[in-house]
Amino acid sequence: MFEQLGLIGCGLMGGSFALALKNAGLVKRVVGYSKSPSTTERARKMGIIDIEAPSALLAVSGADIVLIAVPVAATEASFKAIKHLVTPDMLIMDVGSTKRDVVDAARRALREHVDLFVPAHPIAGKEVSGVEHSDPDLYVGKQVILTPTERTAAPQLQKAIEVWSRLGCNVQTMSPEQHDAAFASVSHLPHLIAFALMNAISGQPQGKEYLSLAGPGFRDFTRIAASEPKVWRDILLSNREELLAQSQLFQRSLQALEAMISSSDAQGLESLIEQASLTRAQWSMNSRNKS
Repeated sequence: MFEQLGLIGCGLMGGSFALALKNAGLVKRVVGYSKSPSTTERARKMGIIDIEAPSALLAVSGADIVLIAVPVAATEASFKAIKHLVTPDMLIMDVGSTKRDVVDAARRALREHVDLFVPAHPIAGKEVSGVEHSDPDLYVGKQVILTPTERTAAPQLQKAIEVWSRLGCNVQTMSPEQHDAAFASVSHLPHLIAFALMNAISGQPQGKEYLSLAGPGFRDFTRIAASEPKVWRDILLSNREELLAQSQLFQRSLQALEAMISSSDAQGLESLIEQASLTRAQWSMNSRNKS
């Protein structure tokens, strides 16, 4: 399907995408670049990339598909670095967890070539990062959200849909604004809460003792607190408006529960718990039906 992938960022997400393309027979050659030369070298030794590029610009030279797989804060710099070798038929995508800021960066940096860019957010990952954790099956069965704009070229969008579908993904499209509002609620806020909870417990004198008593429920609830700090720093800051709005809604919901506990309102407390329980059960059933 493609002659050459230009991979900017040879970490978990980018490395897994390159391996998946290769395994599916969708690309003949992968040229990769990472800020750390040792990462690029390891990616080549692992067979993730075929050629190490000394710069982002040279990684896209001759490419007909480009994946920007860097922290969201570095996306604009990556666009600027490659813009002089962008060709009219190239498909450019990213894997960032926020979309409005990425789209704005593409408009500023790619300018007349912004129509070639299809913003993408694969709902996949691991708590560990790094090229050594690349997995060709990382995206299989996962959702991928594409957020085309009014400037996105129809052929590029169709190529993007086909690529992710061929990798075994369930592809959806929505606007960048809809994406960021939704994921502030179901991804960014849960991470924020998990980070805050771990810090609240560890900040207590008996924190280590309390953690030693925690069971599987706590483990599952706080799993995402082990996520890569720099990546999530950038995500939370880049979607700050939507995240803060969701945080306010969460705090009001938490305060409602606290008020019931404070006033010993057993019936009211049970009612709020039941509401949450039913919503979770319905979501779980719908998720199983989609899979």
